[in-house]
Amino acid sequence: MKLFNTIRETRDFAGYLREQGLKIGFVPTMGALHEGHLSLVRKAASENDTVLVSIFVNPIQFNNPEDLNKYPRNLEQDLRLLEPEGCTAVFAPEVSEMYRGEEEKQFDFGDLALVMEGAFRPGHFNGVAVVVDKLFNIALPHRAYFGEKDYQQLQIIKELAKRDHPGVEIVPCPISREPDGLARSSRNERLTTEMRKAAPYIHLVLEEVKNLAGNHTAEEIIKFVNYKFESHPLLRLEYFSIANGETLQPVSGKISSSDRAFMAVFAGEIRLIDNIRLI
Repeated sequence: MKLFNTIRETRDFAGYLREQGLKIGFVPTMGALHEGHLSLVRKAASENDTVLVSIFVNPIQFNNPEDLNKYPRNLEQDLRLLEPEGCTAVFAPEVSEMYRGEEEKQFDFGDLALVMEGAFRPGHFNGVAVVVDKLFNIALPHRAYFGEKDYQQLQIIKELAKRDHPGVEIVPCPISREPDGLARSSRNERLTTEMRKAAPYIHLVLEEVKNLAGNHTAEEIIKFVNYKFESHPLLRLEYFSIANGETLQPVSGKISSSDRAFMAVFAGEIRLIDNIRLI
C-alpha cells in the first residue's frame, strides 16, 4: 500500500493506473477510520481493480472551530486498518497542500443545500463540494463510495458529479451500525460512557417512526418524535424532518415509499445524525 502526501504524486499515480486500463475505486474520508469506512473500502475493492483512499480533515466544511479542533486524528492507526482491506494507495495531504491560498469555488445546489444540515450548518456543503471536487480531480476515480449516514451530503455529491464529473459513478452504501443500532461515526469516539449508552435511542426512535409511517401522517410523526425527545435527560433533538429522498424537501400528509426520516441530536456537545427509509 502506497502513501502519498502531495497532489502531484497522487494524480500521477492515478493517471498511471488509468493508462494501464485499471478501474479506480475511491473512498474519501476524514480519517479516524471505523468499520463503516472499511466496509466502503471492501466494496470498492470488490468492484474495481484498485482502491484509493483519501484521509483529510477538511477545515472549510466545519462551521464550528471547536468541532474541527477536537475532530479525532490518528493516521498511523488508519493506515494499519487499511493495509489488509485491499487499499492500493492512501492520499493524506496537509491543509497547505490542498488549499494554497487561491480563492475557492462557490457552488449553488439550490434547495438541496438549504434544508436540514444546510439550515443548521451554513457553508458546510460548499466546503464539502470544494474538497470533493478537488479530490475527484486528483484521484481520477471511475467510482466513488459514500455512506448513506450523510444522506444529504450524498445527494449533493451526486449533483456535483452530474454537473462537473460525469465520468465518476457515485456508489451509495448502506449505513453501518454498531450492534446496538448506533450509526457508526468518527465522532462516537468522543462520547462519554454515559452518552454512548444513551445514543442508540436515536436509531430506536427512527425504527419506531418507520413502524408508524404506513398509518400516520408526517405531521403526526413529527409530534411523536418531539415528544420522545422533549424529556430525555441526555439527548437534545436539534431537528427532525420527513423529506423526499431525492429532493430532500419536507413532505406533509401521507408518507410515500420515496420518503425518509432525518434527525440531528446532541449528546452533550457531540452532534450525531441519522436517517432511515420509511416504507
